[in-house]
Amino acid sequence: MNNVIETIRHLSVNSDQPICAYLYDLQTLKNHVLKVTEALPANCEMFYAMKANSETSILKAVYPLVSGFEVASLGEIKKARAISPTVPIIFGGPGKTDDEIKGAITHQVQLIHVESIQELQRIAWMAEQLKTTVSILLRVNLIGPFPSATLHMAGIPTQFGIAEDQMDDAIRFALSRSSLKLMGFHFHSVSNQLDANSHLQLIRLYIQKVKQWKKRYNLSISYVNAGGGIGVNYENLAQQFDWNTFTNRLKELLEKENFQDTKLIFECGRFLTASCGYYAVEVLDIKENHGKTFVVVRGGTQHFRLPVSWQHNHPFEIIPIEKWTYPFPRKGVQQTNITIVGQLCTPKDVFAKDVFVHHLRIGDIILFRYTGAYGWAISHHDFLSHPHPKHIYLDT
Repeated sequence: MNNVIETIRHLSVNSDQPICAYLYDLQTLKNHVLKVTEALPANCEMFYAMKANSETSILKAVYPLVSGFEVASLGEIKKARAISPTVPIIFGGPGKTDDEIKGAITHQVQLIHVESIQELQRIAWMAEQLKTTVSILLRVNLIGPFPSATLHMAGIPTQFGIAEDQMDDAIRFALSRSSLKLMGFHFHSVSNQLDANSHLQLIRLYIQKVKQWKKRYNLSISYVNAGGGIGVNYENLAQQFDWNTFTNRLKELLEKENFQDTKLIFECGRFLTASCGYYAVEVLDIKENHGKTFVVVRGGTQHFRLPVSWQHNHPFEIIPIEKWTYPFPRKGVQQTNITIVGQLCTPKDVFAKDVFVHHLRIGDIILFRYTGAYGWAISHHDFLSHPHPKHIYLDT
């Protein structure tokens, strides 16, 4: 983190514009991804879920350390192929168009995750037209029960996957078409799971369901995709998902279930890249309205939408900057609660509400941490046509 702070101070000294920048510590990213992948049991693979952050520098950094990329559009397929013509790609997401399915086949995607029986029929038909065979995983929307998590994609009505009570029809159709090769099943039931033991219970449920279908249809499958869903604790950065405990007990679970001959795929995004990212914004104004103190920063949720999207106070640090060029006193606050907002003309442009700070002045830098996933990637960049932030990639 020291190199990030040094870079920000250098920017402040040498810029005549308020600071607004994303910074990514690529060495931290690579070290973290390597630790994650090295801890996996032998029959497990980690794919990077590109939706979390598909910037080219991020993709290049993780590419040598993961088994491949998980994508959710033809655009992401092309981004993956720009990194490598041979990197394994797995393609999921509801609402695939014909062009996307054909593009996945043309770009030699390893596996397509099928989201509905109608989509299954379209893939089979297009594969027949192209005189090829497509390897698929059936994405299952299980009934549950599931452990608690921030988001649920299964067990409740959602647009994701094939309902569990329709799986028999889906399996029979897949087995009846020579243009389809049923390679296994895809599960992605929860998101931002923070408890290792709860996630293990989920994996156990997946394995038990797959065993039932294997026995019922005498299936020989190669893959079970357990999805992503491993989360980041934004409320307490020191207390994150216990990956070592999870992987150690996962190995025991796979041995107990005699499931070492099937590849277990994980497709993580947030868990891999969040911690490498920082969003640095300069304080433009400090003002009081109706008993509340508002800190207005250069930038806004058009750059970093995650806090307002998830309705949380995003963690930050303050970097004091001594530069002050105005002829009037510099306003600051001490020992008080503040609400940090951006430049947009909406009261929803908020990063953190009623958070305590010891000391903050106009011209200081607020450094939001853990912004390497679902930050810039999900934000409405051109709302109000403010300038984009700088994107700085540090690799030392």
